[in-house]
Amino acid sequence: MSDYSERTRVLVDQLDPRRVAALHNVLGQTGDPPTVGDKLPTFWHHIFFWDAVPGSELGRDGHPKPGEFIPDLGLPRRMWASGRFSCASRLVIGREASKTSVIDSVAKKSGRSGELAFVTLRHEYRQQNKVALTEFQNLVYRPAAKPTNGSSVSPAAPEGETASFAEVFDPAMLFRFSALTFNSHRIHYDADYCRETEGYPGLVVHGPLICLRLVQLAEIVTGPFAEFEYRATAPLFCGEEATFCAKCEGEALSLWVRGPGGRQCMTAISR
Repeated sequence: MSDYSERTRVLVDQLDPRRVAALHNVLGQTGDPPTVGDKLPTFWHHIFFWDAVPGSELGRDGHPKPGEFIPDLGLPRRMWASGRFSCASRLVIGREASKTSVIDSVAKKSGRSGELAFVTLRHEYRQQNKVALTEFQNLVYRPAAKPTNGSSVSPAAPEGETASFAEVFDPAMLFRFSALTFNSHRIHYDADYCRETEGYPGLVVHGPLICLRLVQLAEIVTGPFAEFEYRATAPLFCGEEATFCAKCEGEALSLWVRGPGGRQCMTAISR
C-alpha cells in the first residue's frame, strides 16, 4: 500500500464541563458530575474533538467520506473493530487540549465477504504540551452490505465471571450518545437503514459505548489501570440485554460482553 504516514490531523477543543455533565446523565451516573479542574473520567475523551464536516461530505452511511484524511480505498462500509489506549496522565476538565491523529498503517486483504481494508489510526491527546493519552483505533472497511449479510455466526462468550452487571440500551440513549460524540453513523439511529441497507435486525449499539462500560467495570474491580485493549466480535442491538463481565487473571483483568443466546459482543483486557 502507499505510504500515508504523512497524513496528520490536529483538532483542538476546550474540555467543556457542560458536555461532561451531559454524558454523566446519559450514563445514569450518581452524584454530582465532574467539573472544572477535575480529572476527565477514563474514555470520556470521545465526547470531544468533533470533526464536523458539511453534510455534502458525508457518505451514504452518515460517516464523513474518506479521501481527505483517511484514504479512499474504494470500500464504503466502515466498522470500528478494535483499539487500545494507554494513560500517562489524566486530562483535566476545563482546559484546552489537542488531539493529533496520524495514519499508522493501511493494508488490504481478502476475506470471506470479499476485499477488506484495515486502517490503524494513532491519536495523541495533549494538554499543556504533554501527552496524556495515546490511543490506537483499528478501522475495517468492507464492500457495501447485501440485505442478507448483516448477521453472521458469532463466537460464544465465556462463563465464570467474578464481577458483572447487566444493561439494556434504549433508542434515546443511543441517540444522545451519538449527539455527544458527534457520530452520524446511521446504524445507531436509522432503523430502516439498518434493516434495508446493512441487513441488521435493529439499531446497533456503539462500540465505544460498550467499551466505555467495560472501562467502568474494570475501574470498579481493580481501580485505575495503565493500559486497556478491546476488540468487537459481534454487534449488540438496541433493546437487547447485555451482561458486562470481568475476571482477574494474574496481573491482568479479562473483560467481555455476553449478549442474548450467549454470543460474545466484545472482549477486553486491562493492565
